[in-house]
Amino acid sequence: MTDNNHDIEQPEGRVPKRVIGTPSPATSTSVLGGDERPGDQGVPGVVPQSEETARKGERIAAFCFLLTLLGGIAFIVSYVVFQVGDIDSARTSNVALGGSLALALLAMAAGMVVWVRLVMPKYNMVQERHTMASDDRTREYVTETFKHGVDESGFVKRPLLRRTLLLAAAPLGLVPLVVLRDLGPRYSDFPEKLRHTVWGEKTKDGKPRKLVVEGTGAPIRAADFNSPGGILSVVPEGYEHDLNALAKATLILIKFRPEELKSGTNLNWTHDGIVAYSKICTHVGCPAALYEQTTHHILCPCHQSTFDAADGAKVIFGPAARPLPQLPITVDEEGFLVATADFAVPPGPSFWERGDAEAEVRENGGHA
Repeated sequence: MTDNNHDIEQPEGRVPKRVIGTPSPATSTSVLGGDERPGDQGVPGVVPQSEETARKGERIAAFCFLLTLLGGIAFIVSYVVFQVGDIDSARTSNVALGGSLALALLAMAAGMVVWVRLVMPKYNMVQERHTMASDDRTREYVTETFKHGVDESGFVKRPLLRRTLLLAAAPLGLVPLVVLRDLGPRYSDFPEKLRHTVWGEKTKDGKPRKLVVEGTGAPIRAADFNSPGGILSVVPEGYEHDLNALAKATLILIKFRPEELKSGTNLNWTHDGIVAYSKICTHVGCPAALYEQTTHHILCPCHQSTFDAADGAKVIFGPAARPLPQLPITVDEEGFLVATADFAVPPGPSFWERGDAEAEVRENGGHA
């Protein structure tokens, strides 16, 4: 057996045999062989698309951009037409907005992919390693390459693609401006709207607004709500399905024995041991509706803020900074619970100028 690491002696005049494991001899001395073309795999070069393929891709991409235009317009129209006010209308609005925006973005992406795959040429590039700093010559090369890329893309040469792309992008540019409207009312109106609720409004016949059970809309007769420790989730009469109103006006109604109420509770705003507090946590606005009957504690499940319902809903634990506002209530001539006025302080979390409203209440001797 002959060692492969040593030269193999061959008879004179014969071609040496190739040692197993070594590459075969080259068949060409040129960098690009005769059968190799620019653009073949691994070979640098550019192969332009055929005009037939490019025109087909142009039409498909233009169609996608027109779909993007229709989707963007549909989004704006859906935002104006499908207003929200209850669960069903919110669901319809979400489907319309999400579907139209998804169509616009998907069609835009599909058009760009078709443009690149069917209109622009195919090419392989070999980039040598070089230092990170770019000299003037390199920057000039990049500029020329960019201009060359613009020419290859057909952005200038093919006006149908360019115009439909710009047309499709116009409604999408307006989408953020439309969505900004959902950030809320103007700053000048914001504090005033948060400071008041519908509890301060009278009904159409000029009577105080009744407290009704959330979900059923049934009015509450004080004589029927007579079990100490009982709790109800309450909303204003006539606004049972108005989500904007309920976001500020929802209540929790608790029945106490008279001797259980402490000094922090405004007894003039209660009726026969029945107390109404805002259900909106003063931390970040979660529904504070978990009630522990033995300790009279109201718990907010979001961040564990705890309020003493027997002592004016004062904060005894958690991140909330203020008590739950108490609503003044009484009964009408039929014995149903009604609100005599709005909250003395704005319900819910903090907002601009809220401190001014609470200072005004303290100066007038009101209870927070």
